Amino acid sequence: MTRSLSLKLFITFFLVVAFLGKVALAGGIDTTDRWAWNDVAGWIDFHGPGGGVNVVNDRIKNYGFFYSNSTSYIALDCQTTPNGDICSSVNFFVSNDGEGRLAGWAWNNAYGWISFCGNTSGGSTYNGSTWVCPGSPTYQVTIDGHGDFHGWAWNDVIGWISFNCNNSGIGNTCSTSNYKVNTTWSGGSDFGGIGLSGSLESSTYDTGVSGGVAFNSIMWLGTSGTGGTNIVKFRVATANCAGGETNPPGCTSQAGWGGSKTSGDGAFVGSDGTSATYYQPSGPGTPAAISAVNHNNKRYFRYRVFLEKDTAATSPVVRDVIINWSP
Repeated sequence: MTRSLSLKLFITFFLVVAFLGKVALAGGIDTTDRWAWNDVAGWIDFHGPGGGVNVVNDRIKNYGFFYSNSTSYIALDCQTTPNGDICSSVNFFVSNDGEGRLAGWAWNNAYGWISFCGNTSGGSTYNGSTWVCPGSPTYQVTIDGHGDFHGWAWNDVIGWISFNCNNSGIGNTCSTSNYKVNTTWSGGSDFGGIGLSGSLESSTYDTGVSGGVAFNSIMWLGTSGTGGTNIVKFRVATANCAGGETNPPGCTSQAGWGGSKTSGDGAFVGSDGTSATYYQPSGPGTPAAISAVNHNNKRYFRYRVFLEKDTAATSPVVRDVIINWSP
């Protein structure tokens, strides 16, 4: 016998989306999708060593390295170079306008300044507080709503630096060399991304089955919205302790739900059992299968629902979330 639990969400989640607006916190670089390319200098690693590049709402922090020479770094912010804060000597950074449009300058000791936006007349100009891209730029690095970098940066010595194998101007070369730079920060819809987003975490639900159940699928009911790309997706957390702890039957570990967990009991995970993925039904009324290996024989569960929409689109509305399970 299978059972489904329908959870009413509309009022709370609508308020989260309407008033939370864009969720754009600091974002690190993916451990796999971390590479940019230059025809002269080769691969550029934006994840490490040194902790990796960090994207925030107004700028790009820290530094990347040329793979062929790990002592040759690209500093993206004078405050967070490998030599510490050098802004008293030279003030530079790569700016972010909050929607993923980058401008400004990075620095490399061997090659000099690297421009992240410009045209035939020059690169970015400083307006007293941030860098401003010139009008009608012919090149610019951007970050879309999925955290993918796009576009080109320019250096007078080594030329173009590509941030994605599917950049405009060269077409899609990913079948030859599949690379991109990706961050957990997300940008605006002008670049094919998502302009507004919100999320909601549920309460803890008890199946009432002491030995746990098999979680089969997750589905939502409502409307998809119109006028752009809209996404509704989920992560699911399960445990045999009501508080999300990892040591039943004692349940005294105080680990709780979520937190820094990326897998295992109490962690909010997607289809591959990690916090890097989601369950994403294709639309309202269409179930997405829940991975059995990650959640079977668990009694308690929570979910997080994430809603994203293009800036100009009408918002999707989630009225019910339905979890189907079998004892």
